[in-house]
Amino acid sequence: MFNPLVAGLTRLGISVAGSRVLEVRGRKSGEPRRTPVNLLVLDGTRYLVAPRGHTQWVRNLRARGEGRLLVGRRAQPFRAHEVTDDDKPPILRAYLKKWKWEVGRFFGGVEPDAPDAELRRIAPDHPIFRIES
Repeated sequence: MFNPLVAGLTRLGISVAGSRVLEVRGRKSGEPRRTPVNLLVLDGTRYLVAPRGHTQWVRNLRARGEGRLLVGRRAQPFRAHEVTDDDKPPILRAYLKKWKWEVGRFFGGVEPDAPDAELRRIAPDHPIFRIES
């Protein structure tokens, strides 16, 4: 119930805890596809983390390499670069600290204060993209 509420508010122009609507063209259809995401800013760098794993938006973003982040009518185009598994632990830790309350169930019980080895273990299951304007 919470995700549709956050998505609806974001579409209206109200960002909840960094929420955005990600728009990426479909890799086969070419049609724009939209999904709610949480934008993480860590040390001045912006990231999109896929809590549910290798979803359609992840596949589309890999194929296209670009998209738009929407809040209401405001759209920000970006280029995406996938983060290697070795570089993911601090990003996953920060993401879990900020949004565990919303998406924690998708991380198999891994907590924000888990050892780096535990975060490296789950890293392949959670694609992360560094985004640049």
